[in-house]
Amino acid sequence: MATAAVALLPVLSAAPPVDAAAPPHPDALQQAFGQAAQRYHVPQSVLLGVSYLESRWDSHAGRPSVSGGYGPMHLTDARTAIAQSRYRTDGDAVGDTRGDPSRSRPTPGAVTVPQDHTMPVSLKTTDQAAQLTGLTSQRLRTNPAANVAGGAALLAAYQKALGQPLSSDPAAWFGAVARYSGADDTATATNFATDVYQTIHDGASRTTDSGQHITLPAQPGVKPDPAQTARLGLRTADARQTECPRLVACEWIPAPYTRYGPASNDYGNHDLTNRPQDASVDYIVIHDTEGTWDATLKLVQDPKYLGWHYTVRSSDGHIAEHMRSKDVGWHAGNWYVNSKSIGVEHEGFLADPDAWYTEAMYRTSARLVRYLAHKYRIPLDRQHILGHDNVPGTTPSTVAGMHTDPGPYWDWAHYFELMGAPFRASPGPPGGLVMIAPSYENNQPVYTDCLAKGLPCVPHGSEAVRLYTAPSESAPLVKDIGLHPTGDSTTGVNDTGARASTGQQYAVADRRGDWTAIWYLGQKAWFHNPSSDPTAVNRRGWVITPKPGRASIPVYGRAYPEPAAYPPGVPVQQIVPLQYVLPAGQRYAIGDWTSGEYFYSPSFDRSKQTWVRGKGFYYEIQFGHRVAYVLADDVLVHPASDG
Repeated sequence: MATAAVALLPVLSAAPPVDAAAPPHPDALQQAFGQAAQRYHVPQSVLLGVSYLESRWDSHAGRPSVSGGYGPMHLTDARTAIAQSRYRTDGDAVGDTRGDPSRSRPTPGAVTVPQDHTMPVSLKTTDQAAQLTGLTSQRLRTNPAANVAGGAALLAAYQKALGQPLSSDPAAWFGAVARYSGADDTATATNFATDVYQTIHDGASRTTDSGQHITLPAQPGVKPDPAQTARLGLRTADARQTECPRLVACEWIPAPYTRYGPASNDYGNHDLTNRPQDASVDYIVIHDTEGTWDATLKLVQDPKYLGWHYTVRSSDGHIAEHMRSKDVGWHAGNWYVNSKSIGVEHEGFLADPDAWYTEAMYRTSARLVRYLAHKYRIPLDRQHILGHDNVPGTTPSTVAGMHTDPGPYWDWAHYFELMGAPFRASPGPPGGLVMIAPSYENNQPVYTDCLAKGLPCVPHGSEAVRLYTAPSESAPLVKDIGLHPTGDSTTGVNDTGARASTGQQYAVADRRGDWTAIWYLGQKAWFHNPSSDPTAVNRRGWVITPKPGRASIPVYGRAYPEPAAYPPGVPVQQIVPLQYVLPAGQRYAIGDWTSGEYFYSPSFDRSKQTWVRGKGFYYEIQFGHRVAYVLADDVLVHPASDG
């Protein structure tokens, strides 16, 4: 990255520190922003806007983001972050994410953690802030007020390096703000700065993860000059083939569709198709990479590995597109879902709550998903925007090995707010359904196994609620016989057996005081839902129940056609039920309905591809933490009502 040298400012002391050992005054961080802005001659609105895009003003208790950033200003120290990191996978890094037993796939190697100590400048801004302020790197990482001062000093240095005065006019700082993103291409840096100025235009106010009340008053009259970004000397990313919305920065880094051996199925790492002409695209699957940006890009460019459509970088929200969305990627571990979905990976680690995501990542990902959902007419709800942890196993033998990313620390509520589809209650009295919707910051269930088996994870906001067999937190957790055939569900961060996720809708089975029960995996599951601090909202909708006379009905992990639908030469895929049953008298929320469908693509020779469609129909339901499918012939459909 070719940039001008940064002129150092005089070393000044930081604003009065916030004592991490004692609860600070709720306005202390707001005061720190004001003091740092004054000391380093940075408009306070610019400082607050940059911090909002980096962290939403959260401090994360001094823990680093995925990209090694610390504190409200996301000062980076990748060396320290890597040394302290607790890299973990989601328990199945070498699983079959093509998810089609009719065609084998080589087993990939494990993801390795980079140990490169020759970091670019953008990954060690803490060092530069230490020089500018005279504060230690440790203090800049762990003390919120010092961190804000360091960010202000950096912005001032970037402004001077561009030959610009330390103006009191926020509009004059566009180039410095773009530089602060750390992006190495012009489009990403420009989009980051544009988002900062949109935040300044709109204003913002929230209570942070440490209880600080921060407000950025709206300034609709600020008109910055985006042309300043051209002075940064950044590269121009190759966006010629990308399929992205206008307000995100995309780069074409193709996944290889190529042969690597003599066998007909020695090819990877996706299948060329022509969706939606061939078949509808019904889902977008949200993943985390369980690896760093560089490591992830190497993997997706390996034809022997897996393929997905997009990867989103944590530090600045930069997006790499790897294949056209019309093509079928190998990413979800369920061939039916693969053939009907687009896969979006996010740089991160689900079992490391220290590795928080930036606002820049959430915003660009939300724009991408909203754009794709509009293009392919995919509803913006949790029945169609799935986490990888919501994708069902294909057969009983695959259930326990399904992936669990992006995990309980992904902020689904904020993500959908950014897409313009917030989770809200239906108007009027209770309608027989509930939508899970806890306060992310206040909802901190105990998880274990982040560091080692049985050890508690660091307390952290979560989007999930825990489910019990009775209305008491001392009651056993509900069972998931697919994950634990002979044992109990656990509090493990990768154990989805007794967990309901934000935005998911379930039929109400019972209510008792501050507790609500839902139908879940064939049983009644209770979660704490006090009226003073609700963890769910009431919804109206449609449910399925077994037809009269049926003691139970099967549930499926894929919606495959009946055997008679397969033409000669295409192997019949058996309709194999999962190990669960749906008993009479229980109700489950409908997410969608679909005809049975199977995509046959056994080799590099596309002439053998066939889309098989049946005459029977399935309903997609919210059965447990994951979705499932039931045959329309097995059920009745009716409006939900409280039981």
